[in-house]
Amino acid sequence: MKALELTEERRATLRGHLQTLFATEFDERLSDFRADDIIDLMLKTLGPAVYNQAVADAVSYTHLRAHETGRNL
Repeated sequence: MKALELTEERRATLRGHLQTLFATEFDERLSDFRADDIIDLMLKTLGPAVYNQAVADAVSYTHLRAHETGRNL
């Protein structure tokens, strides 16, 4: 599977959320570099499972809709 990549805008938003979380919950300042490392780790470890679940959900939905309309896939 191709590595998941984020747009710079989405990465910046996630970085900000992580930095806020660490400051609020752990009273720790998280640098941009460390936040990006965490984002990369989450993409690498969770990305494939989330992607596969999304595909499975889409297939199930498509089959359900096809069954409701009387079509075979």
